[in-house]
Amino acid sequence: MVAEHITSLLHITPWIDQVWGYPRFPKGPKPWQDWDRIHRIRGARFDAVLNLNGSDRSSILTWLSGAPLRLGRCRSLTLKNRVMFTHPIVSLRGGTIVSQQHCAFIRSAGIVCSRLEYRITIPNQVRQSVAQLLNVPPDDCRRVIHISPFTTQDHKELPLNTLAAALNKLHRQRPELLMVLSCANNQRERDKLKLLLDQLDFAPHRTFAGTLNLVEMVAVLSMSRLHLGGDSGGLHVAVMTGTPSVSWFRRYEGATEWIPEGRQHRTLFGEVSEAGMEGIESESLVAASEALLNTKNPDEQMIAPSVRHSESQIERGRSNTLKRA
Repeated sequence: MVAEHITSLLHITPWIDQVWGYPRFPKGPKPWQDWDRIHRIRGARFDAVLNLNGSDRSSILTWLSGAPLRLGRCRSLTLKNRVMFTHPIVSLRGGTIVSQQHCAFIRSAGIVCSRLEYRITIPNQVRQSVAQLLNVPPDDCRRVIHISPFTTQDHKELPLNTLAAALNKLHRQRPELLMVLSCANNQRERDKLKLLLDQLDFAPHRTFAGTLNLVEMVAVLSMSRLHLGGDSGGLHVAVMTGTPSVSWFRRYEGATEWIPEGRQHRTLFGEVSEAGMEGIESESLVAASEALLNTKNPDEQMIAPSVRHSESQIERGRSNTLKRA
């Protein structure tokens, strides 16, 4: 069960059998508006629930599921956690990227999780249609640089003149590469994209002003040689698809939970201001991009080769889970 707006992302993960969406934006339902969902959860008669979130609402849903095994990630063993979960598992937050924290929780539950890996299966028809949208043959898509200029808030973004200067210089240095810009489908980002385009001294190869759905975005990133973007969902899709990235973050407590790990990712830090993040120069963006573009054999990426566990390994993992239960 995940937020409704990202359910399509989990439809292309081959190990997931079913995805349930939960309305979160702009606000989730009131408790008394959730009875139909609770009825569905109880009707499914789940054997176990693993709660990676630990929020009050998700903990209550876990408790109301009626599952005999309810494992929940929590900060401490409070009375609420002891009631909601049959097995509250204390898992400290912070210090490492969120995906690593989740893996640590899963391991502590006795489930085999030998390494962090992302495996997705983009439908062929989606890949072909995206190649047509990009107007690039599928075997030549590694000339694409994807730029996601915006996030959900102005203060998390670079000033338009800084980003435009970086893109202009990168285009002059790498005219053979195809720059593709995209933004979310809302008026704020579409308006800002127009302002950014006005400051470019070249025409991007393609511009998608909110016209890509989530799966198409995944396909674009999987075909790209490099991703440039801020602290937003596009960056995490780049990590999932194994695409090198240059990102910009504001300095704040907890930033390490979202900064990509690995030598194929470069992160620049700025300070918050009304005009956007200050302290990041266009030359730094270009230098970081060139460093990744010039790397012929980057270090092992976070997206690891598929690892197939034998049936005996899987059964041992199930056995360990039951023993802990």
